[in-house]
Amino acid sequence: MPPRRPLHTPPGPPRESAERKRARAARIVALLRRRYPDPQIPLRHRSPFELLIATILSAQCTDEMVNRVTPLLFERFPTPEAMAAADIAQLRAIVRPTGFYQQKSATLQACARALLERHGGEIPPDMDHLTRLPGVGRKTANVLFSAAAIEQWPDWPHAPRERDGTGIVVDTHVARLSRRLALSLHTDPVKIEQDLMALIPRREWARFALRLIYFGREICTAKQPKCPFCPLSELCPSSKYLGRPPWMERSRSGAAKPDRRRARAPNA
Repeated sequence: MPPRRPLHTPPGPPRESAERKRARAARIVALLRRRYPDPQIPLRHRSPFELLIATILSAQCTDEMVNRVTPLLFERFPTPEAMAAADIAQLRAIVRPTGFYQQKSATLQACARALLERHGGEIPPDMDHLTRLPGVGRKTANVLFSAAAIEQWPDWPHAPRERDGTGIVVDTHVARLSRRLALSLHTDPVKIEQDLMALIPRREWARFALRLIYFGREICTAKQPKCPFCPLSELCPSSKYLGRPPWMERSRSGAAKPDRRRARAPNA
């Protein structure tokens, strides 16, 4: 006797062929490009080192808060040398508003020391080397490569190259919108990134994530998405659910919600 299908299984998004999905993704890319023709990195920075540090601080913290903290942080510790030699109590006091300040201050100092020991204090324009630094995961590394392309950093690649390991930034906004738009049905950022990379032209990678982030803040917000006014509504399977599609509901058999009291800042 075949197993019974569980009751109340949330329906998935409408089925579509790979060709239709790519065509829909291309229209989404074009509309977002028209709305945000020149998106900029929201974390304030004057150098690759400052952006690296700011991105590490942004784990489980808003960009606005990071931008409030970093002016004093970079005034006191403007270089890897200064941060590596910083008094840890001073470092903790400055980064405290960003949350997880003890872990973050230790990570910043460890990262600065690793930069000095392994790369002479320079930020390596290499995905593998970047992700070996303390506190640096794919998201942080992709932020740096995106900024390098948008801001034309010297000695950095200005477009993704085959097999260089770079990809698309996946933060909370990108993850949320990717699932609402049914560009990916995964919750794991690495799998979401892989789905997006298969759909989005390589030349669009740097700016596409930024456009999703801006759109996620303006229209497709987490709590109250503006579906009736959304310019992507015709391309979004979630619009008829007002941004709360059944495939994004927590599975009845899924894991319990994380205990926020024990949460730790991720290796972004």
